[in-house]
Amino acid sequence: MSTSLQTLNDGTLIPRLGYGLWQVDPDASSSLVTHALHTGYRLIDTAEAYYNEEGVGDGIHAANLPREQVFVTTKVWNTHHGYEQTLRAFDASLQRLGLEHINLYLMHWPSRMRNAYVDTWRAMIRLRDEGRVNAIGVCNFAIPLLQRLIGETGVKPVLNQVELHPYFQQRELWHFHEEIGIATQSWSPLGLWKDRQVSPLENSLVQELAVKHGKSPAQIILRWHLDNGFLVISKSARPARIEENFELFDFSLDEDDLTRMAKLDRPDGRLGPDPETAEF
Repeated sequence: MSTSLQTLNDGTLIPRLGYGLWQVDPDASSSLVTHALHTGYRLIDTAEAYYNEEGVGDGIHAANLPREQVFVTTKVWNTHHGYEQTLRAFDASLQRLGLEHINLYLMHWPSRMRNAYVDTWRAMIRLRDEGRVNAIGVCNFAIPLLQRLIGETGVKPVLNQVELHPYFQQRELWHFHEEIGIATQSWSPLGLWKDRQVSPLENSLVQELAVKHGKSPAQIILRWHLDNGFLVISKSARPARIEENFELFDFSLDEDDLTRMAKLDRPDGRLGPDPETAEF
């Protein structure tokens, strides 16, 4: 079974479900990536700030799949914002991954305090135009930041990868994305973050729907992302959980399920930093 694909605003085809490497031990990343690819994942999401790009590259090579079948995403970190700095950071990521090109290059955070994200974006546009990366996008951009980025360069990101889960649904943001043709990609899709004690996985509605559909709570939440039209990055360091998180394409939530899930949104649901106030 393979993941379904979505067409981005530049015509790039992207798998709707990906395997992410945030907080994955560099020493374990190679074998986990290989396992994910053999399970059926075709999108691998890493970043220079994850410190596991070398392992990710090794895992991709070890899986022995045709390169065109593996969609690779990596990201430029805040300390490398700026035009020349971004070009150098890209070269370094490419070398660590051991690849000739990257499918999707993302700006990891806007880093408002540095105020160099427009220059960073211009460098990313150059990388795309030179054919070194197929598509370019951003992570953790609020609406005003997106408006400035597009207004000053005329180039829309293909996607915005943001924190999104049933307790933090970001409706205003993803409706804005829909209006202007930017895909929404979810990180922390299960609402798990460091030592946060309350997760949507424990919600009584999610557990009810798990029984109804004969699936796990995690599978219900991941399917909720797909049924809302989001791209989603799942993450686990356990092979069995990697396999479970992939088994999403033999069921879907119905309209009533989605209506009830929409009511789980919480005003205090954000787990990670707020891009409009974060100081890094």
